[in-house]
Amino acid sequence: MTARRVVAFGGGHGLSASLRALRHCAPELDLDITAVVTVGDDGGSSGRLRAERGGLPPGDLRQALVALAGDHPATRRSAGLFQHRFAAVPVGVPRSGATDRSPAAGDDPERDGAVQRGTDGASAGTDGVWAGGASAGTDGLTGHAVGNLVLCGLMELLGDPVAALEHAGAMLGAVGRVLPMSRQPVGIEARVRGVDPAAPDEVRTVSGQHQVAVTTGRVESLRLTPSAPPACAEAIEAIRAADWLIFGPGSWYTSVLPHLLVPQLADAIVSTSARRLVTLNLAAEKETLGLSVADHLAALHWYLPELKVDLVLADAKAVGDPEPVERAAESLGARLVLAPVAVVDGTPRHDPAALGAALVPVLGADR
Repeated sequence: MTARRVVAFGGGHGLSASLRALRHCAPELDLDITAVVTVGDDGGSSGRLRAERGGLPPGDLRQALVALAGDHPATRRSAGLFQHRFAAVPVGVPRSGATDRSPAAGDDPERDGAVQRGTDGASAGTDGVWAGGASAGTDGLTGHAVGNLVLCGLMELLGDPVAALEHAGAMLGAVGRVLPMSRQPVGIEARVRGVDPAAPDEVRTVSGQHQVAVTTGRVESLRLTPSAPPACAEAIEAIRAADWLIFGPGSWYTSVLPHLLVPQLADAIVSTSARRLVTLNLAAEKETLGLSVADHLAALHWYLPELKVDLVLADAKAVGDPEPVERAAESLGARLVLAPVAVVDGTPRHDPAALGAALVPVLGADR
């Protein structure tokens, strides 16, 4: 059977959930997986490295690599190392042994080592809770994930982020490829209504992925800076050769929509012969408060009117009344597929095994 080539777009925990689900499908469907990752992160460890060293923010790229890490014990341990985050250590106080994380935490590549938000869509919190530099009285490693430092070092050593990601993927035995949406970092800006609760009708510009992700106002428009960053050539090639393109789950404004704002990526997404699938989130986030499930689909059309979608996958409980979502899906040319894809504990996170099981008949179907 010819391998099915799948390209998944996103960033943060949402893309990780999608990639882990695709890994569950891979043996049955013989998938060739490529992740195309946003490069706008400016918070936490990634933001610090971006400000201090330049280059691409590594956090979302790291998350995607770890999600695709191989199952050999050595590569699983390496994946755990990539996720290990340095805890705060008072300067001048000697420490011995491991950090204050549990002894087995380094063996679990799905654990980030930082405080995580409840949904699997968040990208603003995926790279830790440190918004600026290291806290006063701690060393410079505090808050950094080991994998971020490795990727930063590889990008400096090899002089090319794609080569760095290929090398890191080999270190982790990755069962797919991770690419940045652009070889240069981008900024994210949004026009937001009601940033100041005292002026609910006032529209202000909010700059930076982290600030957009945590805004309490309603995002009315989104743009990248620069407005037309050059797309990663390898990502363009992957899109053109793909059988399926997958968007979401993830933070809609900071992880999903940015791909549609890169002109070369958008052209490739629209012109490819690949089928297109949208996986909807399980709950609203700060940046999408006030947006219905159907509004998420309408936003795709707003930012890329030429986009046609084949299937929209959603959890029935999260959707509620399916009729508005069905209409929104149909407006994109898509059919709505409902499946139980959430974890069973009730938190708004996708279960990779359940999502993978829902994707098998979808991705395996012939045209």
